[in-house]
Amino acid sequence: MNITIICTSEHHPVNAYLQKWMSKNSLSHDIRLIREKKDATGGDILFLISCGQKIEDHEKEKYKKTLVIHASDLPNGKGWNPHIWQILEGKTAITVSLLEAADKIDSGDIWSKVHCSIPKNALWDEINSTIFEAELLLMDFAVDNFYSLTPQPQSELSSDNVYYRLRGPEDSKLDPKKSIAEQFDLMRVCDPERFPAFFFMHGCKYKLTLEKI
Repeated sequence: MNITIICTSEHHPVNAYLQKWMSKNSLSHDIRLIREKKDATGGDILFLISCGQKIEDHEKEKYKKTLVIHASDLPNGKGWNPHIWQILEGKTAITVSLLEAADKIDSGDIWSKVHCSIPKNALWDEINSTIFEAELLLMDFAVDNFYSLTPQPQSELSSDNVYYRLRGPEDSKLDPKKSIAEQFDLMRVCDPERFPAFFFMHGCKYKLTLEKI
């Protein structure tokens, strides 16, 4: 198969997992990892993995299927950074969904889902590993079942109707007046390289790194 993967940030931690998946499948399929949708020339599958660009209809038409992986139990939890928001809500189980790209974000037909356990003591890198390994399983599923699967439309009714906004660096801000216990979930989801936890005190900004020992 001719497969293209768009992951728009070369610094995103999922890249190492995508490279692993490409190496495993390189003998069986022609696979390209690109950063810009303008470089998507066509093929069988276009995977959108941590892709920050909207793919238009004429761009999707270059491929037989354009597939998205989204870390929520769709139709619940549409939007950006869903697994981070869910962990901040106190959830210890995350569902990762494989779906077709659609004009309305995260509303395409569902191909498959993988359920993940996220322990309360898991830090950002462990959380990433769990989610990204689930994504690779779903990519395998898409390739293996490409010609035989009948996708399932999403229900128009959602039990929570949550649409998550995009998180930014300011969302890693801690409150020095609150306890560690109160902010532990926020501390453990912060990527220490891209979005480190921080706080202000005595006129200075401090970066906080959390590690297991």
